[in-house]
Amino acid sequence: MIMSNRSARLGVVIAALLMATGAIAQNRPPANTLMDIRRQFSACLEGTPIETGSVITIAFAMKRDGSLLGTPRISYSHFNGDVVASRRFVEDVHHALSSCLPLNITPALGAAIAGQIFFVTFEGDEPKQRL
Repeated sequence: MIMSNRSARLGVVIAALLMATGAIAQNRPPANTLMDIRRQFSACLEGTPIETGSVITIAFAMKRDGSLLGTPRISYSHFNGDVVASRRFVEDVHHALSSCLPLNITPALGAAIAGQIFFVTFEGDEPKQRL
């Protein structure tokens, strides 16, 4: 399989993010509130490469232990680019989501959120105009 420079760079970035995510999750206390969950997701997703101008919202549920329950679903999407770029964007988003789960949460929060639907929106930067 031949990889383009962009694909190779993306693979290196994703691998680095996965290693950093594990280190970050181990150093943080468990989430005990919904705001703590938001902070964990934000920290995990920071720097995730996202296709320019595309937007996707993923709906998913978690188990008591913070792991994924079932299969995430796309509840909204708007893609810029061709079909290949759109598929790559969806794959990158699913990979980013799965790399952030399971979340580190307290048993009390786990009992409160088990089975509840969460929505996470991934937005790429709008294309910048060149002068």
